[in-house]
Amino acid sequence: MLTIDLINNNSPRLQLQDSIAKAIQLLSDYRVTHLPVVSDDIFIGLLSEEDLLDAEDTRMLIDILQKHFIKASVKDNVHFLNAVNICNQYDSNIVPVINEAGELAGIIRTADLLKTLGNFAGANEIGGIIVLEMERNQFSLSEISRIIESNECTILHLNTHTDSSNGMLTVTLHINKREIASVVATFERYEYDVIYYFGNENFENEIHSNYRHLMNYLDI
Repeated sequence: MLTIDLINNNSPRLQLQDSIAKAIQLLSDYRVTHLPVVSDDIFIGLLSEEDLLDAEDTRMLIDILQKHFIKASVKDNVHFLNAVNICNQYDSNIVPVINEAGELAGIIRTADLLKTLGNFAGANEIGGIIVLEMERNQFSLSEISRIIESNECTILHLNTHTDSSNGMLTVTLHINKREIASVVATFERYEYDVIYYFGNENFENEIHSNYRHLMNYLDI
């Protein structure tokens, strides 16, 4: 999904000639942490609630705060994950969207981003989740897919994340079945480190846990 598909046109915006008092009121009215500032419809930056509240005189104009403007926005024709990155980077609950001419087309709210991100990650799809941990050079999408398919399952979503503390790669698999005990057992048979798994029935996790304890005991 592109950013243009998530634009909220009913969004506040500031002009350089607006007062700081007006900006603070808009923050309250629209329940936002930042406000976009435009000049002749051209986006020139974001102003944070913190910078507005720190102003000594709320009667003064936005123009005096230009040194605090955050040059953060996304184009209207890019993937929505770019907007997620802006939210995370600047701790903002809105993301300005601009067109090719640099004009402010609207904003994306974090609530809409969260809903879209949930759909993108398959949060509304039924299935099981398996989380693996491995060295980066051990990652093989073809082998992981083969293991999943050998258990008559399909990968719905796959996500990877590198732990900055140890450099290990975490691979999260969302598959189309909740009965995943056999899949987990296959991964461990191929010496994958399964650190978490979430299926349909708790007793499957208990059985598998007992199996692992038994294998560890036999190794001893």
